[in-house]
Amino acid sequence: MNLLLIDDDASLRKTIRLTLEAMNHRVTEAADSVQAEELLGTGIYDVAFLDLRLGREKGIDLLPALLRLAPGLAVIVITAYATIDIAVEAMRRGAFDFLPKPFTPDELRIVLDRVVRLRRLQSHVEALEEQVRSVVPEADLQTQDASMRQALDMAFRAASTDATILLRGESGTGKGVLARAIHARSARASGPLITVNCPSLSHELLESELFGHVRGAFTGAVKDTFGKVAAAEGGTLFLDEIGDLPLALQPKLLRLLQERRYERVGETRTRACDIRILAATNRDLQSAVATGAFREDLLYRLNVIEVFLPPLRERRKDVRPLAEHLLQFFARQGGKPVTGFTDEAWTAMLRYPWPGNLRELRNAIERAVILAAGPVVGLSELPAQIGAALPHNALELGGAVTLEQLECEHIRRVLARTSTLEEATQILGIDPSTLYRKRKRYGF
Repeated sequence: MNLLLIDDDASLRKTIRLTLEAMNHRVTEAADSVQAEELLGTGIYDVAFLDLRLGREKGIDLLPALLRLAPGLAVIVITAYATIDIAVEAMRRGAFDFLPKPFTPDELRIVLDRVVRLRRLQSHVEALEEQVRSVVPEADLQTQDASMRQALDMAFRAASTDATILLRGESGTGKGVLARAIHARSARASGPLITVNCPSLSHELLESELFGHVRGAFTGAVKDTFGKVAAAEGGTLFLDEIGDLPLALQPKLLRLLQERRYERVGETRTRACDIRILAATNRDLQSAVATGAFREDLLYRLNVIEVFLPPLRERRKDVRPLAEHLLQFFARQGGKPVTGFTDEAWTAMLRYPWPGNLRELRNAIERAVILAAGPVVGLSELPAQIGAALPHNALELGGAVTLEQLECEHIRRVLARTSTLEEATQILGIDPSTLYRKRKRYGF
């Protein structure tokens, strides 16, 4: 590696340089902050060894400037006046590690090995992220729709703050995609983005997943678990479908929002956390407050910044560019020479109301590319409910159609004309879980 040694003691610099060069590293010396900043301005270094006493200068005051000049630099602080308080302060200011003088060659080798392992881990993570990007279409938040542009503008203006943002919109409108984009544009982008799916578990299991638990807290708790709040430390906690959060758990979430404090299940110790909270819902939370299903004070805490994502049926201008983008992605991924759609397919897609929104569009294009026999996707490669959007393909009672096609079309039309899933279930005469299964079955 390229190493920068910053120390005002020339004899000590020579000793350390010879030791490091014997380990096959390249070493450049600097006697003070001026030399160090000049070298960082003209060269690239992997690691800097920084003495805390540089004559009349304090090395710890130089540390932030070094990191500004070289953001990826691993700064290892060295000093003969080591105390716990100094070590803590150095790490707080961004030091990678701390070595008290005198140190041995083995201690130098160990700390440099740690830098190498971290770099390899970072490279591995970047490679994994690239793999994910290769199998998942990029989140395309470009839009020609004025209401969508307004929503994105509000979200991105608030992204750089720690304000809680509530993302509202129908299922499949891209709330999760936008949450990731907000996190990526925030000061916490280098930290984790942890997602909690609120309706996925019972109250007890969700509380454990969120806050963690201690061994013996309940049957099956065989070891301590820290939970997703702890996992999100320094980053963002995304609460998906917050409208389905059990009522009994809402006071604890309210406390987390207000105080950034919580307790693990089965533990009396109060823990503090440093997290940013984003939430999303497809429910009308004001109506839920009116019926007593959602706490009003929690809604106020969540609703610092509210961003509404319009459904795809209200963004007709976006259907064509989104479909073309997805077609190119899935054609490239599958190695198929599919380049476009027939006029009939375009007419059907532009007429179709897309009750499943962006998620349904993605699934439809992926299916079409897989089934396409030639370079152009036709109506027959699209799901049946999309073809039904054409007038001459309209389904009629008593016609030559299956019960499954009738059910699919009826559910699609009910979803298109209702504003909430609760309203749709009432019209259809089924419970929410049945509607969920049928939407999953029909791809919307």
